[in-house]
Amino acid sequence: MTGKIVLPPQEGQTAPNEGIKKASNYLRGTLQQSMAEPLSASIPTDDQNLIKFHGSYMQDNRDERDERQQKKLEPSYQFMIRVRTPGGAATGAQWLMMDKMAHQYGNGTLKITTRQAFQLHGILKWNVKAYMQEMNNALLDSLAACGDVNRNVMCNVIPSMSAVHEEVYQWAVTVSEHLLPHTRAYHEIWLDGEKVIDTPQTEEVEPIYGELYLPRKFKIGMAIPPSNDTDIYSQDIGIIAIIEKNKLIGFNLTVGGGMGMTHGDEGTYPQLGHLIGFVLPSQLVEAAEKIVTIQRDYGNRIERKNARFKYTIDRYGIDWFLTEFDKRTTFELQPAREFHFERTGDRYGWMQGTDEKWHMTLFIQNGRVKDFEDYPLMTGIREIAKIHQGRFFMTPNQNLVIADVTTAQKEKIDELIKSYHLTDGAHYSALRRNSIACVSMPTCGLAMAEAERYLPSLISKIDRLLQQNNLSETEITIRMSGCPNGCSRAAIGEIGFIGKGPGKYNMYLGAAFNGSRLNKIYRENIAEEEIIMELTPIIKHYAQTRLQDEHFGDFTIRAGYVTATTDGRNFHEIAKNSK
Repeated sequence: MTGKIVLPPQEGQTAPNEGIKKASNYLRGTLQQSMAEPLSASIPTDDQNLIKFHGSYMQDNRDERDERQQKKLEPSYQFMIRVRTPGGAATGAQWLMMDKMAHQYGNGTLKITTRQAFQLHGILKWNVKAYMQEMNNALLDSLAACGDVNRNVMCNVIPSMSAVHEEVYQWAVTVSEHLLPHTRAYHEIWLDGEKVIDTPQTEEVEPIYGELYLPRKFKIGMAIPPSNDTDIYSQDIGIIAIIEKNKLIGFNLTVGGGMGMTHGDEGTYPQLGHLIGFVLPSQLVEAAEKIVTIQRDYGNRIERKNARFKYTIDRYGIDWFLTEFDKRTTFELQPAREFHFERTGDRYGWMQGTDEKWHMTLFIQNGRVKDFEDYPLMTGIREIAKIHQGRFFMTPNQNLVIADVTTAQKEKIDELIKSYHLTDGAHYSALRRNSIACVSMPTCGLAMAEAERYLPSLISKIDRLLQQNNLSETEITIRMSGCPNGCSRAAIGEIGFIGKGPGKYNMYLGAAFNGSRLNKIYRENIAEEEIIMELTPIIKHYAQTRLQDEHFGDFTIRAGYVTATTDGRNFHEIAKNSK
């Protein structure tokens, strides 16, 4: 593509972010000067928006806000940096570098995100550039890990599930690289790259995105059935590998999924992706690019809360989308092939792949890697990374796979696992093993309630109910988000909690265990005592009357607690049993 990208006109004044992007000279703005300014730990608002495209958010420690305000100090500003790792893969050397940087520049912990990426918190402004450069030396980057572009491309992480896992993973890397922004701003600002030109660049700088990039963030995930660990239906583009006779023949595509919404605004909602058809491997990159350009051209640039791709498709219709897609591609979309998903969670412990190598999945509660009291998790993984000759895979469920272990090396790694008391989660309940929480307090500025710091204690209380009803080993997905933006994909948890205010949550029930159905609000704005009170009779009812192999989400629909929600436009309908 050459020449200026001309977007269709939209009525109304564009969102402020659009002007910031347009004036930024392809994501440069005044970032370089702002980061060098020595008097404040913060940067101006426009640059706060631009630095997201470089993989970072400016945050402040909300636990310290009141104290610092009383002392007339500026907030405890710091930067979160998210590392782009397609498919969640990292080498032992890269893991060691991230561990080192967490202690040298961050808050001493690593966070495994729900998009299979590293995330570091607590980096001071004056250390950001040094961190970026050391990350680059380890062949990692944070370009497009945040911002109005395609984000980290997710991929199934269980090599033992398929003989073609490596091939599918490489497609995730290929799609990720193809959809990266082309601007040299990242290299100039953080890596001291040579400036391409001092004056504004020509439009060809961004042949896919153009000078305005996308209206909002964009997410892509790949899955290999029967595992839906990447929550395909929550993605802007879901890519489902179709395998016949141990050979990858192509991919089914879904479009228009997304989890975020705004409390009190029924014009916003989580949505499930639409299955649109099948493409050959050779057509995948073109298909992904053209779908991105449709969102670029028709996404809402007036109102950001309605700017995600799901709203574009719901506004114009899936038939319109298919026509537009056909106009832009050089191939014809084929009918979708048959597939079946069984679950969204991880399988723990040692598994042997088809290549006879071993893979160990460790349980990392809510993805927080640090040394806890009597549980040296971070130290143990560090020691494994020193000898591990394969890769690590961060999972969409915030756990960690020690992958590609030879039989000869397995014994040494197993000894380290036992020595540092690392766990596959076997001694935890099935509910805890199937839990996800976003970061929330104290660093996320959008958080309305706790998530990562609170969900573990809530699970302990719910576990008592499950134990009383002989359900401790019954798998139920439970997810908590501190706000309605949906980073933990709480809208597709069989039990979902979305923060409403300090200590208060909306409780949702009825999602599918395999990720193919949304949940629905059951109780609004309730605290822990009410949560337990509401769940107690439902769990007892489930234990007494569930059908063979019936999952909890399916039961809550059959029993009439909520109605099935397969279209986000019905998400806000009040369940008939809600109060």
